Amino acid sequence: MEITTEKDSKYNNLEKMPLLDILQNINNEDKSVPLAVEKAMEQIEDLATIVTEKMRIGGRLFYIGAGTSGRLGVVDASECPPTFGVPFDWVVGIIAGGDTAIRKAVEFAEDDRQQAWKDLLEFNINENDVVVGIAASGTTPYVIGGLQMANEHNIATGCIVCNSKSPVAAEAQYPVEVIVGPEFVTGSTRMKAGTAQKLVLNMLSTSVMIQLGRVKGNKMVDMQLSNNKLVHRGTRMVMAETGLDEKTAAKLLTENGSVRKAVEASKK
Repeated sequence: MEITTEKDSKYNNLEKMPLLDILQNINNEDKSVPLAVEKAMEQIEDLATIVTEKMRIGGRLFYIGAGTSGRLGVVDASECPPTFGVPFDWVVGIIAGGDTAIRKAVEFAEDDRQQAWKDLLEFNINENDVVVGIAASGTTPYVIGGLQMANEHNIATGCIVCNSKSPVAAEAQYPVEVIVGPEFVTGSTRMKAGTAQKLVLNMLSTSVMIQLGRVKGNKMVDMQLSNNKLVHRGTRMVMAETGLDEKTAAKLLTENGSVRKAVEASKK
């Protein structure tokens, strides 16, 4: 396979480039990412469809990855409970090397083909779940092995990769391939590839949660009220939905714990 994410940058002598040129060239490369994501829209739709179907029958969404890809999965998973008010184990991000690898690279963790399945077994993974492998190169052994074992156990599999015809995509039943081309700094897939993966993850988890009824209108009615900013936002949402004054809306919100429940309580 041709690994375009490892190809030489279109730019050279970066250390001699004026700062503004560096910034403008990075920005120009970044502008190409949403266009690459757009080309994968049907693949993203297929993956979001199976995830929604599985979660409606009690399944969970698992992300597995290494390095930047693994961290992006962990970030997306960790943001679902506060954003959509879902249980912490509905969407789970697993990174090669464990939680230590979120902050510090764990040497050779991504090269173990057996470890991802061991990590998944700790969550009692089953046929109702979906496993999505995230790998910019599409060649990460940790991800390939995890998807292989998931397939063997009749578990739906997907992936988000940034090279075409990769081993990871070959293992995934619902592959998403976003071809972003060479990076500004050769091989630095935390840049365009990472941005592409983040965009796809945003689309995947958000569209699934909308379909599962976790958004009303365009509001996060089930968000966790974990700080004053969110409490104020929730209060404004209750006021807009019910016509109540701020003090009454805030009291309802505090008593009921979510915008959805506060609005429902106001109608009783």
